[in-house]
Order: sequence, then structure tokens, then C-alpha cells
Amino acid sequence: MVQRLEDKKLKRMSRRELLKLAPLAALGVFAIPQLTDRLVMAGVHFSDWASGVAFRSGHLAQTYPDSKVVPFEKFPYNGYDVLDPEVDLENWTLTVEGDVQRPGEYTLAQIQALPKIRQNTRHICVEGWDVIGSFGGTRISDFFKLIGANTAARFLEVECVDNYYESIDMASALHPQSLMCYEMYDQPLDRKHGAPLRLQMPTKLGYKQAKYLDTVRVTNVLKPGKTGYWEGQGYSWFGGL
Repeated sequence: MVQRLEDKKLKRMSRRELLKLAPLAALGVFAIPQLTDRLVMAGVHFSDWASGVAFRSGHLAQTYPDSKVVPFEKFPYNGYDVLDPEVDLENWTLTVEGDVQRPGEYTLAQIQALPKIRQNTRHICVEGWDVIGSFGGTRISDFFKLIGANTAARFLEVECVDNYYESIDMASALHPQSLMCYEMYDQPLDRKHGAPLRLQMPTKLGYKQAKYLDTVRVTNVLKPGKTGYWEGQGYSWFGGL
């Protein structure tokens, strides 16, 4: 009987001591770079998973009247490398690959012939700034109908003229506000904002909204090491708001 009481006391003490030591153990883990990197990446992957589960395809981002839109000249230019990769606008075509019925080259005129959406939405940059802008283009979902995309596939991959690359989950690509954008402020995209075609998705952070589109690919398997340029630097893959 005495021994049993001593065992229980020891177990209680062990739990208390472990709780006291837990913060020190955590500090020890974060003092080891290899373990820190693994924990950070595990946290990022969990955040991506949770964001995907929480995403509501029917929930619309807020839209604004024209009076709330920032003047065009105050909409910041932003890029990861060069602001103008000098796209040959006259001869540009969009290459379509992957799990689609009609792969090949598509002109801007073919994309512009699809139903046009104009929306005033907030663009949020991971660097800490945001502005309300005016955008025009066709829904990605309408373009998918044109190319016969398999919307049961998991991802949309994009590659850009400036060698930028990104990938988007299919639910976000099919969101009714996700655009293949060819206009800003009722004018054709200018070169520094991604002409002739970019992604515009008010449910995503700015780095997911790739500019200077060159190739799109519908797929179930992402290219290793090519999930996204900034994701390779440790950013969240889902990139949602």
C-alpha cells in the first residue's frame, strides 16, 4: 500500500517536473537550426492544410464602389526580379498543357472573347501594403471550359515570361472572383503590372497572383521544387486571406 502511494506521488512529481522542463526543452529545440527548420516547415504545412480545409468556394471577397478605388498612379508596381521582362505583346500566346482536352497555344483575343468580369477588390501584399484596385478579365473557370480542363484535378500551375512560377489549388482557381486578368482601370494591363495577362485573385495574397503569364498547366502532381517561387523561400503555399 505504501509503495503504491509512493509510485503515484512519483508519477505526479514527474508530470510536474516535465511541465517545468517543457519550455526549456522547446528553447533547446529552437537552438538547433536543423530542428528549427523542420518545426517551422511543419507549421507552414499545417497552416496550408488548415487554410485549405477552411476555404469556402462560395464566399466572396469584398468588392468596392469606384469611389473607393485608389488612383491608378498610386497602385504600386511590384515584382520579384524585373518590372518589365519585355514581353513580345504582338506575338504573345498562352501555352496550355496538362489534363485538358484542348492543349495548345491561345491568343489574347481568344481569352478576351470569353465573358468579361470587372471587379474592384483589395490587393494585399505580404510585404505589408494593400490597395483597392479595379480589374477586368475572364474567370479562370470560363477559360477552363474553353480548354476542356479537368476540374477534378488538384492544381493549376503557371509559368511566366520572367521565369516566375506559381501553383494554385483547384478550389481557389475555380472561385468566381479568380480572374485571368487583362485589364486594370478599364485599360489594357501595362507592362509593369503584368501585360498581357496575369492572375487576379482577391482571396489570395499578392505573390500568388502571377504576372506575365506564359504557360498554364492543369495537373494532379506538382513539379518537384516548383510549387512557387516564394514558397521555395519559406512562404506559405496556400497564400490565402
